[in-house]
Amino acid sequence: MIAAGSSLSDWLTWLETLSPNEIELGLDRVRTVLDRLSPRQPEHVLLVAGTNGKGSSVAMLSSLLRASGRTIGAYTSPHISHYNERIAIDGSPAPDKDIIAAFEEIEAVRDGVPLTYFEFGTLAAMRVFERASVDVWILEVGMGGRLDATNAIEPTASLITNVSLDHCGWLGEDIESIAYEKAGVMRRGVPTVYAASDVPNAILTHAQDSGARLLLAGRDFSHKPEAAGYWSWTGMGQRFESLPEPGLHGDFQLQNAAGVLALLFSTGLGDALTAELLNDVLPGLALTGRLQSATAGGANWLLDVAHNPAAAAALATTLEDNVGVTWGIIGLLDDKDVEGIVEPLNDRVSHWIAVTADSHRALAAEECARRIANHGNRPCMIGESLRDAMDYARHHAAGSNRILITGSFYLVGPALQILELYSRPES
Repeated sequence: MIAAGSSLSDWLTWLETLSPNEIELGLDRVRTVLDRLSPRQPEHVLLVAGTNGKGSSVAMLSSLLRASGRTIGAYTSPHISHYNERIAIDGSPAPDKDIIAAFEEIEAVRDGVPLTYFEFGTLAAMRVFERASVDVWILEVGMGGRLDATNAIEPTASLITNVSLDHCGWLGEDIESIAYEKAGVMRRGVPTVYAASDVPNAILTHAQDSGARLLLAGRDFSHKPEAAGYWSWTGMGQRFESLPEPGLHGDFQLQNAAGVLALLFSTGLGDALTAELLNDVLPGLALTGRLQSATAGGANWLLDVAHNPAAAAALATTLEDNVGVTWGIIGLLDDKDVEGIVEPLNDRVSHWIAVTADSHRALAAEECARRIANHGNRPCMIGESLRDAMDYARHHAAGSNRILITGSFYLVGPALQILELYSRPES
C-alpha cells in the first residue's frame, strides 16, 4: 500500500512495483479495473495507433478540435520532461492533485490486480478526463493496438498513421505481423482511417473480418502538395485548397494531417472545420522533441525522438540541408534496431557520440557505440553522461555546425533540461 498524502513522484515510484513486468500486453487486467470504475464516456473517443506520427496526429487533432470550440482530453506517452504531459486537458498538463485523485480511486477498486505502470496511467487519464467533463477523449496507443491498455475502451473512431518495424520483440518481426496488432483497434461499423499510402494486407483483412469502416488514403481521401508551402485535401465530399503546411517539421506531416482531417470528417467532428480555421491552426502547430531546433550554449541543436528505422529515415531527409558538420549524440533502448536507425543517418552525421539514455531499459553507451562503429566502419565516441557528451560536442562544433540529439524520448527530455541550463548566464 502507498501512504495517504503521497506526492505524485511517490505514486509513480510505487506504480513501478505493482507488476513484475514493465510491459505486459493484454486487456484482462485493465478491463477488470475499468469495469469497476465504470467511467462515463463522452460522445467521441478517438484512438490513435501507428508506428510513427502518433504524437503529431494527436497534437493536430487536439488543436483543431479546440479551435472548433470543443474541450479535449489527450492521453499520450511517453512524456518528455514531466509525467503530467501524458494527461492534458485543452493542451495543458493535468495538475498533480487531479492525477493523484485518479490514482487513489483506481487503487481503491484495484483489489490486487497487478496493473502495469502504463495500464494504471491509462485508467487515470480516463478518470481525469471524466471528472473534467471534456467533450472528446483522444487516446494514443502505447504499443501495438490489439492488446494495448488504451484498447480496453470502445472508440467511436480510430486512426492508424502507418506501420513500420518497431517493438519487434513484442509485436512481430515483419510488417504484416505488426499491422495485425495495430489493426486490433478496429470495431464493427466504426470508422478507422489508415493514413499511409502503402496498406498492409493485415489491415485490409482485419477490416473485412471485423466489419470496420476502413477509410484509405488515395481511395477515400487524398492530399497533394502545392507550390510555396501549401497543400490541398479532398475527401468525404469536402475539398480544401491552398492550405498552409503544418508548423510541425517534416514532409511526412502532410500525410499525418491528411489522416487527421479524414478522421474528423468521418465522425462528424469535421463539420466545424473551415478553411479559415485550418489556415489559423495548422501553421502554429508545434510538438516538443520532434525536429525541434534550439540555440543554446553557443551551439545549434536539433532534437528528435526518432527511435526506429522509419523515423530515422524521415529525420535523415530533414538533415539534407546545407549546414556544416553534424555531430550526433544518440541513446537508445535495448530493444531497438541500432543498425537500422543509424544506417539512414550515417551519411549526414560526421561524428557520433553514444550515451546511455535515462531508462533502466536503456542500451549501455559502450554497446551502442560498438554497434554503431562496426556498422559504419568508423569510430563512435562514448559519453560518460549526456551532459559530458553535450559539453564535448558544443565545444568542438564550430558556429555553423549542428548537434543532433536523437534515439529516444528518454534522451531528448533530459537534453532539453540541459539546454535550459546552457541558456542561463552562468553556463
